[in-house]
Amino acid sequence: MKVLIVDDNELTRCTVKSLLEELGHEVVGEAGDSVEAARCFTELKPEVVFLDLLLPGKSGVEILKELREIDPKPKIIILTAVDQEEIDRMLADKGADAIMRKPFSFEELENLMTKISDER
Repeated sequence: MKVLIVDDNELTRCTVKSLLEELGHEVVGEAGDSVEAARCFTELKPEVVFLDLLLPGKSGVEILKELREIDPKPKIIILTAVDQEEIDRMLADKGADAIMRKPFSFEELENLMTKISDER
């Protein structure tokens, strides 16, 4: 699947990209902030977006809402170290398809991508 990674931490982007490519997915773009995220999302038309919750400028929640308004079809996976049920409910209400907690294992990423592939 075509994937966009949005995270302000370059190491996180590189790690997620490497793992996704090992699983056979195509990382079509990376963004480190909200402006890049919207531009890449519009131009690259990814099927899946990995979106960090805490970004400079706008929050991941605000970006999630914007991306859903641009195109509701891609799966959007929230990357976060925050573990709170209230936040999870809010993200689901805003259109997040899944939440992946940092740090995560290769197996967790593989299982999530398999689930998303099966849903398509």
